[in-house]
Amino acid sequence: MKKHHVFLGAAVLAVALCAAPAPAQVTVPNSQPTAASEQDIQMLRENIRASRKKVVAANMNLTADEATKFWPIYDQYQQELKKIGDARWQFMKEYVASYPNVSADQAQNFMARATQVDQQMIALRERYVPIFEKVISPKKVALWYQIDRQIDLVVNMQLASLLPLVDPTK
Repeated sequence: MKKHHVFLGAAVLAVALCAAPAPAQVTVPNSQPTAASEQDIQMLRENIRASRKKVVAANMNLTADEATKFWPIYDQYQQELKKIGDARWQFMKEYVASYPNVSADQAQNFMARATQVDQQMIALRERYVPIFEKVISPKKVALWYQIDRQIDLVVNMQLASLLPLVDPTK
């Protein structure tokens, strides 16, 4: 079990590092921040999804039979997760566009939308538990749940660290 934990920790960190340039601005040394293109952002998000899948694959230790049944469900889960990620990315872009002059209404809207996305991600993961339990053991489902949650926590932490904090004086 420790083997999983050590490898998973390193893998989750690698996924987080892939996520680093996620906000709408990229800073080049000795220059002003410039907006990243939508194409750049989409490519980055695809790389994060691929890395996430690699981390899951490296840690799940699925038999050939389990893998045949697990991966189509996982891919479906990822498609639904992508939609939630799209919503998260949209409100993050809107927030960055309004920064530093975030109004009280915008701040409240940002909090509500962030909470909604968090709740949707939790609900999605919970909804897939019984679906995965039809094709792999409950212990392996718990392992998937832990891996997915840890990756999500690290990615969220990285994204949060890249968003400027609301300035209550503006």
